Amino acid sequence: MQHSSSPDSDTAASQRDAIVLLARERLSTAVLSDTLDGMGLIHQVMERSIRPLDERLVLCGRARTGNFRDVYHFQQDDNVYEPLAELVADLHPDDVAVLACGRSGRIASWGSLLSLAAQLRGAAGCITDGLMRDVGQIRELGFPAFSAGYGAIEMHGRAALIAAEVPVHCGGVWVSPGDLLYGDVDGVVVIPRDVEREVVRVACGKAAVEREIVEALRNGTPIVDVLRRFGSL
Repeated sequence: MQHSSSPDSDTAASQRDAIVLLARERLSTAVLSDTLDGMGLIHQVMERSIRPLDERLVLCGRARTGNFRDVYHFQQDDNVYEPLAELVADLHPDDVAVLACGRSGRIASWGSLLSLAAQLRGAAGCITDGLMRDVGQIRELGFPAFSAGYGAIEMHGRAALIAAEVPVHCGGVWVSPGDLLYGDVDGVVVIPRDVEREVVRVACGKAAVEREIVEALRNGTPIVDVLRRFGSL
């Protein structure tokens, strides 16, 4: 398995944390999607099959990636979970495990024990275009998790983690390590790191306008007048 890491400086880490905190407190997938569309980045929302296990929870953090492939042999002494355990053991506060599993529908790469281990390290959640198991227990933990479906099958004999900390194609979107991720009941948005500051800045402005629109509507302004005034809904 390929694995690489390059620690950021304390300054970069604090700046990164500030962006995550700002996005988590003020934004949503809808406003982030609109902002990215306006910048010409129109393929940053994961496929609608990627759904939250608990629609009440919000996920926001930095991508830590893993790439899986299907296998079709079972060996009793295979320790297929060790590379994944290493990835989880290296998670930091506000990290999000992003696990690309392809479209076979036979890879359940995440469960309750991994969720607990990640949560105890301060991780912000997990996203996979594969399956998740132990769904009830993950919900009880209150750990933000998104997947393409649920399944009781285990990974042994069906899948292997072949690379970590590499760009992956997950849920129809390319995700690179360190990219900013935001997930809520509407889905998951991927914000490339090289544009994140501008995206978050513009999105916060849009969110502020939306709050003004809500106030205008609650104060009795007709929706047609609101549209004319603000130019959008």
